[in-house]
Amino acid sequence: MIGTIAQKEIDAKQEELAALSKKVWDNPEVGFEEVKACKWFAEFLEKEGFQVETGYAGVPTAIRAVWGSGKPVIGLLGEYDALPSLSQKVSTVKEPVEEGAPGQGCGHNLLGTCHLAAALGIKKELEENKLPGTVIFFGCPAEEKLTGKPFMAREGAFKELDFALAWHPNAMNVITTGTCTAMNSAKFHFKGVTAHAGGDPHNGRSALDAAELMNVGAQFLREHVTSDVRIHYSFTEAGGAPNIVPDRASVWYFVRALDRQTVEDVYARLVRIAKGAAMMTDTEVTEEFLGGCYNTLQNKVLVNVIHESMKEVPLPAWTQEEKDFAAELDKVTPNYANLVAAGAVREGEHLAYQVEEIQTADNFGSTDVGDVEHIVPAAMFMTGTYNLGAPGHSWQITACSGNSIGVKGMLYGAKVMALSALKVAEDPALLAKAKEEFQKDMHGTEYICPIPAEVPVG
Repeated sequence: MIGTIAQKEIDAKQEELAALSKKVWDNPEVGFEEVKACKWFAEFLEKEGFQVETGYAGVPTAIRAVWGSGKPVIGLLGEYDALPSLSQKVSTVKEPVEEGAPGQGCGHNLLGTCHLAAALGIKKELEENKLPGTVIFFGCPAEEKLTGKPFMAREGAFKELDFALAWHPNAMNVITTGTCTAMNSAKFHFKGVTAHAGGDPHNGRSALDAAELMNVGAQFLREHVTSDVRIHYSFTEAGGAPNIVPDRASVWYFVRALDRQTVEDVYARLVRIAKGAAMMTDTEVTEEFLGGCYNTLQNKVLVNVIHESMKEVPLPAWTQEEKDFAAELDKVTPNYANLVAAGAVREGEHLAYQVEEIQTADNFGSTDVGDVEHIVPAAMFMTGTYNLGAPGHSWQITACSGNSIGVKGMLYGAKVMALSALKVAEDPALLAKAKEEFQKDMHGTEYICPIPAEVPVG
């Protein structure tokens, strides 16, 4: 039976996999700084017979690890970056390991290990059955910055694949055909002239005035964009003392929309607003483009294969201790009661207890998995690794990501991923359908990296 060998291999390696995940959890590193995680993943993969390249595609903490030969070429998209300021012990109360330090508030310690585990399972089954096929594990840095995979793609990564699969931690076992937004990220630096705000304000040219006027322009822009557009910003520099006309101010913007072209159109208008604000205040503005990513493009052929596999692989068996841990976490978030009231979860259940039906709603967050999905047929799914009521990017997720709850959801996800990949690998007609759908969805266009060549990695 397809997938049996792969699942047994994942079970056989579960203690090593759990240890790797916990080691990354214990040593959280933010995007493009995942030096330890990169080293540990590379060493693990080398030990398992993969040919490993670190610093891949010009990204210092990226990995390309290859095993096998021939077609199909299967890509697995691992990640291991942490989030700033989400340090947390494995506890049901908010209790940082180190105040202000990073933490795995999105469970990427599990994410990277899940893809590695799936790679081991696929390798074992292809090897024992003497089947052709190439398995490539990609260690993709800085997903939280939404630029790791685009930087890799800028140097030609992922083009060699026949298809790619991705997994992400979640509260539920779910997959969607909906779209996550494309995004641009940039900082706008305004430069003016300092002066005494009381004594000679007429000699000053306020960079802060310019930044504020830009933000006002952005508010008016909201009225004249499509309803899927999201524009949000934060000041990173806004002057010092009130009696000094600020000669420097900076504001950081994200622009999101459900397709890449809309992001580019709206972003171009935002740049013009920044220039206009500088003209109005007799200041100067410099655009610092940080990067961007594509919207997701879930391949429905692959989505259906994954969903079938999710129903075939046995769900995690939660212990009473794990259930109690999740229940305590759900007590501290109003989100759980809202989910129960909406009928989204059963009252009294605090961990994923079923495979949800395929979702179709769009999601206005972003992920750079979308870039890969515009290069080859690909799909991403999610399995339950934390309490049902946990808010996104929260200390509750950090706690569960270092707990057996996270490990069990991760191993389930790895088995689903391995089984799905093997189903496609052993059925050329299925892969042909996925590729046909991909070509149709691309409408004759090709992926163009949203990050210009002159923008440095980081």
